[in-house]
Amino acid sequence: MDLVVLQWLFFGRVAGGIYTKAADVGADLVGKVERNIPEDDPRNPAVIADNVGDNVGDIAGMGSDLFGSYAESSCAALVVASISSFGNNHEFTSMMYPLLISSVGILVCLLTTLFATDFFEVKTVKEIEPALKNQLIISTILMTIGIALVSWIALPSSFTIFNFGVQKEVKNWQLFLCVCVGLWAGLIIGFVTEYYTSNAYSPVQDVADSCRTGAATNVIFGLALGYKSVIIPIFAIAISIFVSFTFAAMYGVAVAALGMLSTIATGLAIDAYGPISDNAGGIAEMAGMSHRIRERTDALDAAGNTTAAIGKGFAIGSAALVSLALFGAFVSRAEITTVDVLTPKVFIGLIVGAMLPYWFSAMTMKSVGSAALKMVEEVRRQFNTIPGLMEGTAKPDYATCVKISTDASIKEMIPPGALVMLTPLIVGYFFGVETLSGVLAGSLVSGVQIAISASNTGGAWDNAKKYIEAGASEHARSLGPKGSDPHKAAVIGDTVGDPLKDTSGPSLNILIKLMAVESLVFAPFFAAHGGLLFKIF
Repeated sequence: MDLVVLQWLFFGRVAGGIYTKAADVGADLVGKVERNIPEDDPRNPAVIADNVGDNVGDIAGMGSDLFGSYAESSCAALVVASISSFGNNHEFTSMMYPLLISSVGILVCLLTTLFATDFFEVKTVKEIEPALKNQLIISTILMTIGIALVSWIALPSSFTIFNFGVQKEVKNWQLFLCVCVGLWAGLIIGFVTEYYTSNAYSPVQDVADSCRTGAATNVIFGLALGYKSVIIPIFAIAISIFVSFTFAAMYGVAVAALGMLSTIATGLAIDAYGPISDNAGGIAEMAGMSHRIRERTDALDAAGNTTAAIGKGFAIGSAALVSLALFGAFVSRAEITTVDVLTPKVFIGLIVGAMLPYWFSAMTMKSVGSAALKMVEEVRRQFNTIPGLMEGTAKPDYATCVKISTDASIKEMIPPGALVMLTPLIVGYFFGVETLSGVLAGSLVSGVQIAISASNTGGAWDNAKKYIEAGASEHARSLGPKGSDPHKAAVIGDTVGDPLKDTSGPSLNILIKLMAVESLVFAPFFAAHGGLLFKIF
């Protein structure tokens, strides 16, 4: 994929995340915590920027992220296919196997929508999340059948691929299993994400219960939940990598990533569910509509937060598989026979690469914090200086808050962008391809763990707040109404989690993918001219 396109995707994910969370944090801290007014109250100057940010960050940002993963995995699979036996023999149908997977995925997701509209009518709040989850299950089952048909029709019974210069014989059923293992691993990641971020299950309810003793215990419980939520997804990714690589080497890994993303249309639909519901609630609040309508949209939004977290899980898992495939392509193109972690060149790259996601996350979180600080100061200024604003007789200056988020999203993305773009160039030229291979491996391993943890922690804090606000169970009502001390503690946890789940966590996908693509593009140059410092000393 062209680096310019990848930079645009980086802009959509990182800048979009900074935009939405700067507005969201500023609106919540002043409006809900300090002024004790409802969320999306039209008296809050940051409310328009907040609603715009839901679209910019949660829909456009996630869409660009998943598009990048999908395009990169398709390109990686096609490149490997081009040097296989059916590539050399010009067997066009077999060559197009990765694109056929994508095409079947589109048809399957269109068919899945019929189940959503015609067979699973939602009548109660409790049926919302199961109905959305059923869409993933149905699309996964249908996709398995579709992949079986495509594999039988398009692929020869056996063919040869090249694994780092060594020929490997592959059967068509083995490649079918590679796609399926990625497809079902994505579903497992989605279910685990739902368990740890939905307020229908005990982990989020425990986080909500911890708010009884204040924001500190809420933060502690939320962080512990995020760390624990990494375990099963990592095992799912590891098993899918082992199976796919054993059967079909890097080609297997690439099509496994395609399999995980083959139901992308359904994933994007349920990902957009939350922001749409959230903005509908904001419009209802600003229009002064019945409180009952806001309760319904909040229920939809709570379900949408969970499905959005599921979408992030798919994006992170697929990014790991895509980056591994690109890493293999880089190693081959740089003519590296082995990557030995015991050599100093590789090991220093490994530990530096593992550090990069922390550095990147620090930059993006600080960017959100700096932008949110300006937003808080502006909202406070308007409440303190505009007569009649709290009484509802004066109109706030929405445009200034929108400008703060817009300016911050453009300016604050420059440092993390420079980190991502310059690191492969500096390491490859001054330290060589062996050190760069260590950097790529370290950033991949570290980045996936942090991304899953950050996304799930933020999602759990958000739904813990909504669990208290909804008061749908006796346990939730015992925590107190809106404005109570446990609710304020939950709002603070949600505010801390906002940059984690919508900025830093998802943006790490772009970090590991963009570094891998850039390294692949410059691999021949680094192989011929890299390692300048080692040559000097």
